[in-house]
Amino acid sequence: MTSFRAVAQEITPGDSFTFDLCLPNAMTNLPYQKIMQGLVHASMHYQYVSKSGLYVGAGTHYSYFAINEFRVQPKVYGGIHSGALFLKSGHEKFWSERFGTDIGLRAGYVRSYFISDALENLNISPILKSGLYLEPNVSLILTSDVNQSFRLTIGYPIYAYGFSPDLIGIEGNLGYDPNEFNRNSSFLSVGFGFTYYFNGKKSTAIED
Repeated sequence: MTSFRAVAQEITPGDSFTFDLCLPNAMTNLPYQKIMQGLVHASMHYQYVSKSGLYVGAGTHYSYFAINEFRVQPKVYGGIHSGALFLKSGHEKFWSERFGTDIGLRAGYVRSYFISDALENLNISPILKSGLYLEPNVSLILTSDVNQSFRLTIGYPIYAYGFSPDLIGIEGNLGYDPNEFNRNSSFLSVGFGFTYYFNGKKSTAIED
Protein backbone atom coordinates (compact mmCIF):
# COMPACT_ATOMS: atom_id res chain seq x y z
CA MET A 1 0.00 0.00 0.00
CA THR A 2 1.37 3.42 -0.96
CA SER A 3 0.99 6.44 1.30
CA PHE A 4 2.05 10.01 0.95
CA ARG A 5 3.24 12.71 3.27
CA ALA A 6 3.77 16.40 2.56
CA VAL A 7 7.28 17.80 2.50
CA ALA A 8 7.52 20.97 4.57
CA GLN A 9 7.37 24.20 2.62
CA GLU A 10 10.69 25.93 2.26
CA ILE A 11 12.14 28.96 0.53
CA THR A 12 15.28 28.60 -1.51
CA PRO A 13 16.32 32.25 -2.05
CA GLY A 14 16.93 33.26 -5.64
CA ASP A 15 15.70 36.65 -6.70
CA SER A 16 13.45 38.71 -4.44
CA PHE A 17 12.02 42.17 -3.85
CA THR A 18 11.89 43.77 -0.38
CA PHE A 19 10.19 46.85 1.06
CA ASP A 20 11.18 48.14 4.52
CA LEU A 21 9.55 50.81 6.69
CA CYS A 22 11.58 51.89 9.72
CA LEU A 23 11.81 54.51 12.44
CA PRO A 24 15.18 56.35 12.47
CA ASN A 25 16.97 57.70 15.53
CA ALA A 26 19.83 60.19 15.01
CA MET A 27 23.26 59.17 16.31
CA THR A 28 26.93 60.29 16.43
CA ASN A 29 26.77 64.01 15.53
CA LEU A 30 25.54 65.63 18.79
CA PRO A 31 23.56 68.57 17.31
CA TYR A 32 22.05 66.14 14.80
CA GLN A 33 20.93 63.95 17.72
CA LYS A 34 19.49 66.82 19.72
CA ILE A 35 17.95 69.02 17.03
CA MET A 36 16.68 66.53 14.45
CA GLN A 37 13.89 64.04 15.11
CA GLY A 38 13.64 61.01 12.82
CA LEU A 39 10.16 60.25 11.46
CA VAL A 40 10.59 57.77 8.61
CA HIS A 41 13.18 55.67 6.81
CA ALA A 42 11.75 53.65 3.91
CA SER A 43 13.62 51.55 1.38
CA MET A 44 13.02 49.06 -1.40
CA HIS A 45 15.48 46.81 -3.17
CA TYR A 46 15.90 43.84 -5.48
CA GLN A 47 18.51 41.18 -4.82
CA TYR A 48 19.72 37.92 -6.30
CA VAL A 49 21.03 35.16 -4.03
CA SER A 50 23.42 32.42 -5.15
CA LYS A 51 23.17 28.82 -3.92
CA SER A 52 25.86 29.60 -1.34
CA GLY A 53 23.67 32.35 0.17
CA LEU A 54 25.80 35.26 -1.03
CA TYR A 55 23.81 37.97 -2.77
CA VAL A 56 24.05 41.20 -4.75
CA GLY A 57 21.31 43.74 -5.17
CA ALA A 58 20.33 47.35 -5.77
CA GLY A 59 17.74 49.72 -4.40
CA THR A 60 16.71 53.13 -3.16
CA HIS A 61 15.74 54.69 0.15
CA TYR A 62 14.13 57.81 1.57
CA SER A 63 14.44 59.32 5.04
CA TYR A 64 12.89 62.34 6.71
CA PHE A 65 14.04 64.10 9.87
CA ALA A 66 11.96 66.95 11.31
CA ILE A 67 13.42 69.86 13.26
CA ASN A 68 12.59 69.66 16.95
CA GLU A 69 11.51 73.28 17.34
CA PHE A 70 11.75 73.00 21.15
CA ARG A 71 15.52 72.43 20.93
CA VAL A 72 16.35 75.64 19.04
CA GLN A 73 15.89 79.33 19.80
CA PRO A 74 14.23 81.03 18.07
CA LYS A 75 11.90 78.21 17.04
CA VAL A 76 12.44 76.89 13.53
CA TYR A 77 10.12 74.61 11.56
CA GLY A 78 11.14 72.28 8.76
CA GLY A 79 13.19 69.18 8.17
CA ILE A 80 15.62 67.17 6.05
CA HIS A 81 14.46 65.07 3.08
CA SER A 82 17.07 62.53 1.95
CA GLY A 83 17.09 60.14 -0.99
CA ALA A 84 19.72 57.53 -1.79
CA LEU A 85 20.56 55.00 -4.48
CA PHE A 86 22.60 52.00 -3.39
CA LEU A 87 24.14 48.66 -4.27
CA LYS A 88 24.13 45.94 -1.63
CA SER A 89 25.83 42.65 -0.90
CA GLY A 90 25.74 40.15 1.92
CA HIS A 91 24.52 36.72 2.95
CA GLU A 92 20.97 35.36 3.29
CA LYS A 93 20.28 31.97 4.83
CA PHE A 94 17.22 30.03 5.98
CA TRP A 95 17.96 28.04 9.11
CA SER A 96 14.58 26.29 9.05
CA GLU A 97 11.48 26.29 6.91
CA ARG A 98 10.24 29.38 8.77
CA PHE A 99 13.27 31.34 9.98
CA GLY A 100 16.15 33.01 8.17
CA THR A 101 18.71 35.80 8.47
CA ASP A 102 20.00 38.47 6.11
CA ILE A 103 23.27 40.24 6.93
CA GLY A 104 24.50 42.82 4.46
CA LEU A 105 26.02 46.16 3.57
CA ARG A 106 24.49 48.88 1.42
CA ALA A 107 26.70 51.45 -0.28
CA GLY A 108 25.73 54.30 -2.56
CA TYR A 109 25.10 58.01 -2.95
CA VAL A 110 22.73 60.24 -0.95
CA ARG A 111 21.36 63.72 -1.52
CA SER A 112 19.66 65.69 1.26
CA TYR A 113 17.43 68.75 1.08
CA PHE A 114 17.41 71.02 4.15
CA ILE A 115 14.17 73.00 4.30
CA SER A 116 12.99 75.43 7.00
CA ASP A 117 11.08 78.66 7.47
CA ALA A 118 14.33 80.31 8.60
CA LEU A 119 16.02 79.37 5.32
CA GLU A 120 13.01 80.66 3.38
CA ASN A 121 13.32 84.00 5.17
CA LEU A 122 16.94 84.11 3.98
CA ASN A 123 15.89 83.08 0.44
CA ILE A 124 18.25 80.10 0.47
CA SER A 125 15.81 77.20 0.86
CA PRO A 126 16.49 74.41 0.22
CA ILE A 127 20.16 73.82 1.03
CA LEU A 128 21.53 70.71 -0.70
CA LYS A 129 24.12 68.33 0.72
CA SER A 130 25.29 65.12 -0.90
CA GLY A 131 27.86 62.41 -0.31
CA LEU A 132 28.59 58.75 0.05
CA TYR A 133 26.16 56.53 1.92
CA LEU A 134 26.90 53.31 3.84
CA GLU A 135 24.53 51.12 5.82
CA PRO A 136 25.37 47.85 7.57
CA ASN A 137 22.12 46.01 8.26
CA VAL A 138 20.72 42.83 9.77
CA SER A 139 17.29 41.26 9.23
CA LEU A 140 15.51 38.46 11.05
CA ILE A 141 13.15 36.75 8.59
CA LEU A 142 9.91 34.87 9.29
CA THR A 143 8.21 33.25 6.30
CA SER A 144 4.44 33.26 5.77
CA ASP A 145 4.55 30.95 2.73
CA VAL A 146 7.06 29.91 0.08
CA ASN A 147 6.81 33.22 -1.77
CA GLN A 148 6.48 35.72 1.08
CA SER A 149 8.19 36.65 4.31
CA PHE A 150 8.16 39.38 6.94
CA ARG A 151 11.27 40.70 8.64
CA LEU A 152 12.54 42.72 11.56
CA THR A 153 15.27 44.90 10.09
CA ILE A 154 17.97 46.89 11.87
CA GLY A 155 20.30 49.23 10.01
CA TYR A 156 22.85 51.94 10.69
CA PRO A 157 22.87 54.42 7.77
CA ILE A 158 25.84 56.79 7.58
CA TYR A 159 25.73 59.92 5.42
CA ALA A 160 29.21 61.23 4.63
CA TYR A 161 28.59 64.84 5.58
CA GLY A 162 28.15 66.70 8.84
CA PHE A 163 25.28 68.64 10.37
CA SER A 164 25.41 72.16 11.81
CA PRO A 165 22.72 74.66 12.87
CA ASP A 166 23.37 76.96 9.89
CA LEU A 167 22.05 74.21 7.57
CA ILE A 168 18.57 74.88 8.97
CA GLY A 169 19.01 78.66 9.04
CA ILE A 170 20.25 79.25 12.61
CA GLU A 171 23.18 81.57 13.28
CA GLY A 172 25.85 80.53 15.79
CA ASN A 173 26.68 77.12 17.21
CA LEU A 174 23.93 76.94 19.90
CA GLY A 175 26.58 76.02 22.46
CA TYR A 176 27.75 72.88 20.64
CA ASP A 177 31.40 72.11 20.07
CA PRO A 178 32.12 73.09 16.43
CA ASN A 179 34.15 69.89 16.06
CA GLU A 180 30.85 68.00 16.23
CA PHE A 181 29.75 69.65 12.98
CA ASN A 182 32.39 67.73 11.04
CA ARG A 183 31.23 64.30 12.20
CA ASN A 184 29.20 62.24 9.75
CA SER A 185 25.43 62.23 10.12
CA SER A 186 24.22 58.77 11.09
CA PHE A 187 21.16 57.10 12.58
CA LEU A 188 19.92 53.81 13.93
CA SER A 189 17.00 52.47 11.91
CA VAL A 190 14.62 49.81 13.29
CA GLY A 191 11.44 48.56 11.63
CA PHE A 192 9.68 45.91 9.62
CA GLY A 193 9.80 44.72 6.03
CA PHE A 194 8.06 42.52 3.52
CA THR A 195 9.84 40.31 0.95
CA TYR A 196 8.43 38.59 -2.11
CA TYR A 197 10.45 35.63 -3.46
CA PHE A 198 9.97 35.09 -7.18
CA ASN A 199 11.08 31.44 -7.11
CA GLY A 200 9.67 30.07 -3.85
CA LYS A 201 9.45 26.26 -3.86
CA LYS A 202 6.06 24.65 -3.30
CA SER A 203 5.27 21.76 -1.01
CA THR A 204 5.35 18.39 -2.75
CA ALA A 205 4.22 14.89 -1.82
CA ILE A 206 6.52 11.89 -1.77
CA GLU A 207 5.98 8.21 -1.19
CA ASP A 208 6.33 7.10 2.39
